[in-house]
Amino acid sequence: MTETAEYVIVGGGLEGLAIAWSLACRGETDVVVLERNSLCSGMTGRSSGVVRCHYGTPSLAAMSWYGVSVFARAAELFDGDDLAFRQCGYVVGVGADNVAALHANVAMMHGLGIEVDLIDHEAMATLWPGLYLDDFAAFAYERSGGRGEAHVTGMAFATAARARGVRIRQSTAVAALLQDGAGTVCGVRLAGGGEIHARHVVLAAGPWTPELAATAGVEVDVKAQRAQLVLIDQGMPTPDVPVLSDLSGLQYLCREPNGELLVGNSDHQAPQYIDPDRFADRADESTIEKTVMKLDTRLPGMPDPRVTGSYVGAYDVTPDYNPIIGPAPADGLFLATGFSGHGFKISPAVGELVADLLTTGVTTLPNVDPHDFRYSRFAENDPLVSPHPYVGAGEMR
Repeated sequence: MTETAEYVIVGGGLEGLAIAWSLACRGETDVVVLERNSLCSGMTGRSSGVVRCHYGTPSLAAMSWYGVSVFARAAELFDGDDLAFRQCGYVVGVGADNVAALHANVAMMHGLGIEVDLIDHEAMATLWPGLYLDDFAAFAYERSGGRGEAHVTGMAFATAARARGVRIRQSTAVAALLQDGAGTVCGVRLAGGGEIHARHVVLAAGPWTPELAATAGVEVDVKAQRAQLVLIDQGMPTPDVPVLSDLSGLQYLCREPNGELLVGNSDHQAPQYIDPDRFADRADESTIEKTVMKLDTRLPGMPDPRVTGSYVGAYDVTPDYNPIIGPAPADGLFLATGFSGHGFKISPAVGELVADLLTTGVTTLPNVDPHDFRYSRFAENDPLVSPHPYVGAGEMR
């Protein structure tokens, strides 16, 4: 059984659904999204949901800033759905060895029109009482940053895309990409039988992208990196505080809606790579011990702390920890993968960028250069890296 479509998007997670929504907003409704399980059931549902613009590469910072504008207007854009976005703020704290990089990155963000301020210890102590601050030398504060819910956001993209005519199929795995005699990708073969022929195939399948791309002879250098998150009850509800990116202790802290803390790792110097289909869904004991030790230093006044849970996701990482967004070396195939932990906050911009490039070849996103995300940059030995990286956490910046 053979079907046809203008666009086939492989991957019903946050990025694939954002792309479908953006295409539909341009009147491109002959779109089919294929998800092998249920929508947002992969790594989208394991996102920590942090929203920040603090990056060292202008294109990524600008994409995050665009994302903030969409999240802030979500009720208007998504029929009253606010996407659970909470503008609790976002702070980066650095030690003395990273002050120069912090100032340079803040200056870059100011040049893009991003609202971010340098604040002192007194202001930080007011924003988050009880934090040990002596090892920090400087802070940058984004009052418009905060937390959202990736699963909620992805489902809102799906609902809005469906309302405009996009077809979304769950429990529909793709077995392989199809190519014509000239090597152009012209559709997909479904695992359950049948084919869908299309002018454009978009691979937005996160860590599962390399396996599918290989069926068209395209090598995609993306690996699944283990990301462990730990939930901690301080013994009292955490007050309303901003997200903290602690680049001195190399961790990040987020207040959960129930008052617990979600603690993640910012030290990526010894990554663990995993099979995205087969991995333990709980943090290992050594990670939990290290998390507890670091948190006890950062929040010494916790009255009765205890670990309440943990979970594991997989970043789909590239060699430079930045995404691949653009045409693949096989005609007809477009890649949106390798988001390396940045995907939630930039998802609205990803949708816009991909829809722009597929329909017109250029983008209207301000301060975003599509050349930065090209597939060929690794072979060209021209990775996308920050001019002002942070010691110890440069890979994720």
